[in-house]
Amino acid sequence: MQEKLKRLYEECIQELKTIHIDVTDSSKIGEIDIKIAKRNAKRYGCCKQLEPDKKYYHLVKRGYRRIKVYDKFLKHTIEISKWVMELDDKIIKNTILHELIHCMPNCNNHGKEFKFYANYINENLGYDIQRLGNKKEDYKKSNLEYKENDLDYKYIIQCSQCGLIYYRQRLKRNFLRDYRCGKCKGKLIIKKFK
Repeated sequence: MQEKLKRLYEECIQELKTIHIDVTDSSKIGEIDIKIAKRNAKRYGCCKQLEPDKKYYHLVKRGYRRIKVYDKFLKHTIEISKWVMELDDKIIKNTILHELIHCMPNCNNHGKEFKFYANYINENLGYDIQRLGNKKEDYKKSNLEYKENDLDYKYIIQCSQCGLIYYRQRLKRNFLRDYRCGKCKGKLIIKKFK
């Protein structure tokens, strides 16, 4: 499985070079390590930023305080979930590219810079990089049976507009007031409560 991940990672790097994005330049981006996640997470993958470059930061005002937010990091660790490795190669590469964008300077969130790179890669390489993935659709594209066990979750939340379903073990006190659907920004409704 690790060999497959390394092979797909190398393919992603070569594809990015064809559109003039070089993620191997450690002076601009930093060192990147990729591996399979140790614990079986529900997320597709994550990019952990390590060792911030102290020269590149901006200040963010939070209440009465100002906080330093670093824009560039010297080391990145990308972790891809085990269940993603069962899917189609195109979906795995889509996940790898999503996490590689997070390695770029000013892209450690899903803000303006992240969207710029995601749209550029989508237009030039034909991927579908988004902020959120759809597990059910990706299993369907990979011709695999999708089994979401409703019994393992304490809460089932559904969007009132698009019908997207979220599964949660716990909720914040004002969850329905503070959160909206990640896809369409519709109101959320609790469908099941144990």
